[in-house]
Amino acid sequence: MRARSLLGGLTAAFLLLTGCTSGDDAVVAGSEFQLVAPNGETKLRYEGDERKGIKGLTGPSLMEDGRTISLEDYAGKVVVVNIWGAWCPPCRTEAPELQKVQDETGPLGVQVLGVDVKENSVEAPRDFMANRQLSYPSIYDESGRAMLSFRGLPPNTVPSTFVLDKQHRVAAAFLGGVIASDLLPLVEELAAE
Repeated sequence: MRARSLLGGLTAAFLLLTGCTSGDDAVVAGSEFQLVAPNGETKLRYEGDERKGIKGLTGPSLMEDGRTISLEDYAGKVVVVNIWGAWCPPCRTEAPELQKVQDETGPLGVQVLGVDVKENSVEAPRDFMANRQLSYPSIYDESGRAMLSFRGLPPNTVPSTFVLDKQHRVAAAFLGGVIASDLLPLVEELAAE
């Protein structure tokens, strides 16, 4: 009886695990990128073949009801993906800096894209963006699904910023707050590739 109970438990665990790791609903199925921060580094740069692609980054627009934003909307552009929350003190400092990056490099083919996480409603993050006059789009990621595109990113690593090249491969990762001077030379270089 005990052996049958143990076998039943193992079978259930196996089915649960395999059910959670496969299927068409798996957000990160196509993402090649896996975050690894050797020695606890918080600023990472990837060159050439080290760059791995991001897939499945999509979700509802924070500011436009009924609209879905997808990384694929920005094909051929360098994309600066910023993971943020209205509740996050460093995000308050970096948001105007990201707007500066958008304003200065948008004409070069650079797009800043926010991913708003860990919010219970859209009111606070909408106010956050309106009060700071932020014009770049943000995905409202209440469920955390969009954030899963960055495999290996700990859920408490907010803010985080990923700079994607024109093929949407990760060229750099900043695990913490950023300012425009951290990003401008990098995105200008990537835009010229």
